[in-house]
Amino acid sequence: MREWIVTNGLGSYASLTYGNTVTRKYHGLLVASLNPPVKRWVFVSSIDDVVQIKDKTYHLQDQENTVTFDGFPSFHYEIDNVKIKKTVLMEYEKNTTLVRYKVETNTPVSFVFKPLLTSRHFYDVYPDQHISCDHSVLEHGMYVKFANVDKTLKIIVRDATYTPKESWVNIEYEKDRERNDAYRDRLICLGELKKNVTSTEEFYIVITIEDEVDANPWTTYRNQLQRKIKLLEQSQLPNTFDKFVLSTDNFLVKRGEGKSIVAGYHWFGDWGRDTLISLPGIALVTKRYDEAKQILFNFSRYCKNGLIPNAFMDRDAVAVYNTVDASLWYVDRVYQYMKYTNDQRFLEDIWGTLTAIIDGYKNGTDFGIHMNSDFLISHGEGLSWMDVKLGDYYPTPRAKKAVEIQALWYNALRIMSVFAQRLQKEDRYASLAENVKKSFLRQYDQRYDVIDTKDTAFRPNQIFLVSLDFSLIDKNLQEKIVSDVQEHLVTIFGLRTLSPKDSRYKGTYVGPYHRDLSYHNGIVWPWLLGPFLTAFMKVKNHESAWKEYAYKQFLQPMMDIYGDEWDGSIYEIFDGDPPFLPQGCITQAWSVAEILRAWVEDVEHIRPPYEKQVSFLNKDIILQ
Repeated sequence: MREWIVTNGLGSYASLTYGNTVTRKYHGLLVASLNPPVKRWVFVSSIDDVVQIKDKTYHLQDQENTVTFDGFPSFHYEIDNVKIKKTVLMEYEKNTTLVRYKVETNTPVSFVFKPLLTSRHFYDVYPDQHISCDHSVLEHGMYVKFANVDKTLKIIVRDATYTPKESWVNIEYEKDRERNDAYRDRLICLGELKKNVTSTEEFYIVITIEDEVDANPWTTYRNQLQRKIKLLEQSQLPNTFDKFVLSTDNFLVKRGEGKSIVAGYHWFGDWGRDTLISLPGIALVTKRYDEAKQILFNFSRYCKNGLIPNAFMDRDAVAVYNTVDASLWYVDRVYQYMKYTNDQRFLEDIWGTLTAIIDGYKNGTDFGIHMNSDFLISHGEGLSWMDVKLGDYYPTPRAKKAVEIQALWYNALRIMSVFAQRLQKEDRYASLAENVKKSFLRQYDQRYDVIDTKDTAFRPNQIFLVSLDFSLIDKNLQEKIVSDVQEHLVTIFGLRTLSPKDSRYKGTYVGPYHRDLSYHNGIVWPWLLGPFLTAFMKVKNHESAWKEYAYKQFLQPMMDIYGDEWDGSIYEIFDGDPPFLPQGCITQAWSVAEILRAWVEDVEHIRPPYEKQVSFLNKDIILQ
């Protein structure tokens, strides 16, 4: 069953199935970030909605509904001539969930709400433990103080009566069982709230851990809806992109005094690589330039030995640095930011971070990352974006000289040459870039995925030789790569991570093997559709005749499957074989961001406003 999500700009969220049932330990009506954007804590798993009409009782979770998205997910029910519209939203930068009920009736209706509660980190389950808490009656509701966290939960329904009635519920999370994760849990119901409706009415359930609660939830609802409208207006994009623009907002979060990007919901925090790959689609094409700047400044503060963090751990927010590409993506994303803003002062302020990255790679830094005597970047295993690890085993180790790392390295050096000349600083980068190019072309006599190990596995990483602004290879080879990738890797939802002709190919995420073995060995990743579209339109010289082809061939089929009633969320991964079942996170930042970016910039050819000014030394781009 499909799933919905709403977020609050802190990393917190509310998310259930379309039927408003719980099938994951990550589901909940209030999953609050206690150290934004990490340390996600589940307080309210769900609320059992019981509707009493005349002499009959109905559980909303058991009734058929129609789901719509008008800024927020809404669930429409019609029971015994009573129409109920249930809408869920969160207050921006507040750990507050609102459930709005709009009831149209000529018959008296009673609603009985039974909140199912817990208090745990969203990675954990407590199947054999009792949750220790105290609770009291509030006017119009209840509050709960849990023993294991310094937060007080309030659940309020105006003009409702609360009856304490404790019970325990054992639950099994179907999706977690399918993933071979811990799936048994125990929830507590402390009582029930009863609300009587005699005629057409609108009312709210307020679920919060905030100390202060808005006395009028309708005001909060109106403000959140107005905020969505302003985001659409700010983007200045055609209405065609509305769902994507609103979807990008789920991922922009607060980190300290700045901003970051959550990699995916439900279980990812903010990851360096994911943040930087996602940044143009999340914050540049949507014209949220200040947030983009905050993200870049924020990550520069964590730069260590020339490395941008790979991730911040959810439990303790500790930064880890085991990535070879995040820092190179950082250089590129400063370049993309400059194309949109021409912000000279920012470039001057960030210059020290940029030079530290290049010096770290050139002179050597952690995890075996260093420039070899052949000017290419060598690195340890499990440091590229195909980084999954199973115990001590890397299913896709890709150690030494992964092809996209060389593409990113050359691209970064060329960017630094442009920046150095712009800032009237010594250009120590142009000649090194030429040495990198000569060395790469001398060794790239076949289409290697990893250069010095002569790994000829046909993977999508070669597409970055084409998609990046500064390319190591000539136009003929670019065209050949795009054509072959289209033939062997492109699917309706993105690119496979390995050719089906390879003996290691696994076409389904769940099978008679550990799922991590398939993660990068055939599984489809939607985010790769972004660089593919960029590469495709690039080799087609952005000719208008190819715009319609690209949309109809690579974008429209996916849009048609999602349908009109869809919130713009795109899964993390899909099976590599038909019917391409969705897997992984229900919405992933770079899945949404890269498809939006490429659709805007490359297919519709809505280019960054300062591209020519910033790229004035890049003859390759000007000629394109």
